[in-house]
Amino acid sequence: MSSSGSLWSVPPSSALRVRNTGPISDFDANSTPGFDGDRGDGEALLAKTGERLAQLQEMLYAEGRSGGNRSVLLVLQGMDTAGKGGIVRHVGGLMDPQGLSVVGFGKPTAEELSHDFLWRIHRALPGAGRIGIFDRSHYEDVLPVRVHNLVPEDTWRARYQLINDFEAELVAAGTTVIKCALVVSKEEQRARLTERLERPDKFWKYNPNDVDERALWDDYLAAYQDIFDLTDTETAPWFMIPADRKWFSRLAVSELLLDALDSLDLEWPPAQFDVKVEKRRVAEMS
Repeated sequence: MSSSGSLWSVPPSSALRVRNTGPISDFDANSTPGFDGDRGDGEALLAKTGERLAQLQEMLYAEGRSGGNRSVLLVLQGMDTAGKGGIVRHVGGLMDPQGLSVVGFGKPTAEELSHDFLWRIHRALPGAGRIGIFDRSHYEDVLPVRVHNLVPEDTWRARYQLINDFEAELVAAGTTVIKCALVVSKEEQRARLTERLERPDKFWKYNPNDVDERALWDDYLAAYQDIFDLTDTETAPWFMIPADRKWFSRLAVSELLLDALDSLDLEWPPAQFDVKVEKRRVAEMS
């Protein structure tokens, strides 16, 4: 397992599992649960983890190209500035783009609103042999939708069970689901928003609505806690990722993804041809 190295005193799959971390309201976003190293150690381990991730991703892709049905879905949720985009770039960037699908979910379009809330999610699921990353996800329909009262309470409350059923069906069909909530502190969020306003190359990342959403911080924490309490399952677990230290959040997510791929016991698909015959034919080519 990726977490067997001496730098991890507790495997990330255990240290970061929401049922072991306590409530999100008390969670230390600047901590490094289970990890005994510093930033240098973490960055070095991320590079090493990336090598293994790339190999296992290729094995999964080869399996899919050979008739296999398995895939992996990494769900990223988090407050504004929590670093979801950085995870996509720095963890997704460790892998081959041809075996990766990345989908970001924003405000639903008119077409999407005309369907069930899971309709757009079904359309974005990774195909066989692929790793999919969701930058936000179906959980938006029990987060801002709930906080802003966009639908009646009985509607969004019913969605927790619909989500559990949906994810159980995904897993039964061959998709491994990993759900990561990136938790940033209010102090760090303020620093990141301030930086965006001080650097012209960051203006494009600044959204004035982020300040308005910050005023609803406690409401969002309550919504996240209900998500953890109601949709953390053995088949589709939730992990809480401290996001104040970007190097750690990227390492933690990469390790969780590596653990998931390791658990698939992947093997290279056997040749669908006579290897000896093909070796001879290649040797005889002019």
